[in-house]
Amino acid sequence: MISSSTISFLKALKKNNNKPWFDKNKEKYLDAKNNFEEFVAELLKKMVLFDEDMKDLTVKNCCFRINRDIRFSKNKTPYKINMSAYFSKGGKKSIYAGYYFHLQPDGNSFVGGGLWHPETSELKKVRQEIDYCFPEFKKIIHAPSFKKNYGELEKEESQMLVNIPKGYNKENPAVDFLRMKSFVASKNIFDADLPGPKLSNEIIQSFKALQPLVKFINRSFE
Repeated sequence: MISSSTISFLKALKKNNNKPWFDKNKEKYLDAKNNFEEFVAELLKKMVLFDEDMKDLTVKNCCFRINRDIRFSKNKTPYKINMSAYFSKGGKKSIYAGYYFHLQPDGNSFVGGGLWHPETSELKKVRQEIDYCFPEFKKIIHAPSFKKNYGELEKEESQMLVNIPKGYNKENPAVDFLRMKSFVASKNIFDADLPGPKLSNEIIQSFKALQPLVKFINRSFE
């Protein structure tokens, strides 16, 4: 499970996001990193039981580095103030939809997944699958388990096309989903639920609710 010391480290890093402090607290970081990776390994063991696409993944395939890429960012703080993992067929850098866990204290932790900002070629395939199989798609996102965990797919206007994609018309019943640039859903995790034995099961139940959407999207690439 996630230890209280890992949460404390991330809170302290938020207040001291600089290399001298990080170097001074390197052992605390390594302890937190090891704890998070052990938790990810625990999740993977449980995920294989309901999604065989996870069977070839390793912890390294899933976890993201804590160092930020600051080359093109106005924010020059060197470290992320979270720890996160993406569980996807082929690993975190693959084109496939998957499951995501984000650990960030102070009310910013969440679980979810789907497909975030795919390349144009993959996006076209997902839109075609939705268009061809819209009744099935609606059934997935209206399923009780999906609604209970996520409510609905995220529909921020900044993540939507202004116009209908080329090749489709405004009378298409799936038009609101065809305008999407990403297909993701997320669920907040309260800080009080982080350092406890129930967290992994809560995440797994949320992942199970997301699985039909993940499978639907990935089917479009095959």
